[in-house]
Order: sequence, then C-alpha cells, then structure tokens
Amino acid sequence: MRLGEWRSSATGKKMIPAKVADVLDSALRALGVPADAVAYVLWGDQPEVRFLVLAASDAGMAYIGVRVNVPQEGPRASGRLIRWSRVQAGELSVEAHHGHRQVTAQVESQVLQGVDAVGDEIAAWMAEVYRRVDGGVVSQVRA
Repeated sequence: MRLGEWRSSATGKKMIPAKVADVLDSALRALGVPADAVAYVLWGDQPEVRFLVLAASDAGMAYIGVRVNVPQEGPRASGRLIRWSRVQAGELSVEAHHGHRQVTAQVESQVLQGVDAVGDEIAAWMAEVYRRVDGGVVSQVRA
C-alpha cells in the first residue's frame, strides 16, 4: 500500500493525528523515503501506543518505530535505513481454506500475519521487498 493511501484509510486517520504524522514524516524524509512510497504498517497489540512502519526507498528499507505518546515529550519516531542487500526477508506462506487466505511472512525479525485483505497487503509488500532485494524492476502496481 502507498503511504498516502494508508493515511487516508479509516485506520490511518484514526491512529495518525497531526502531531504523530509530523514526527513520522520527519523521520521518513531524513531516511530518504519518498512521500508516497510503498509501505507496510505493523500496528501490533497496542497501536494507540506504538506501531512500526516499513517503507521502501531506492536506497533501502526504512524501519521506523513510532511511539505515539511519550510522557512529557509527545510522539517520537526512530528509525534506520537498511540497504536492500542487507534486508532479511523470510518465506511468504499462504494457507487457503473455505474462500479465506491466511498469509504469513517474516522481514527483519518482524512476523507479518493477516487474513484475506490484510493478507493481500502483506503479500504485495513482500513481493515489493523480494523484487528490491533481488535487484529487480520495482513495481508500480498498487497493493
């Protein structure tokens, strides 16, 4: 999914107030990530407290952890840029049953799991990661 699409989604609007968006944008710019890059967001167990953004740039994958409400400081984002040749991407697995799909993958020690539409987003993100790691042509297809 593109960052712009994610921000305009219902979940993005709910979880990303202006202060958090400013901090995240600042980290993305510092790491050289385009404004509307292909990305995947891991919400985790407490998305109102913290979440992780994985975003693609030409140089590598940005790995940005966002803490929504740091006491006496406000939101905070910290990240790093991992060169594509160093990104650790595991296998993508799919289990289909009664018209549903469960997708599981691992990238940079993060396990991505989702069912149906979320699984499709994970599969599209991992396809983008695999293409970039292998030095292939970057897809312009929207996830």
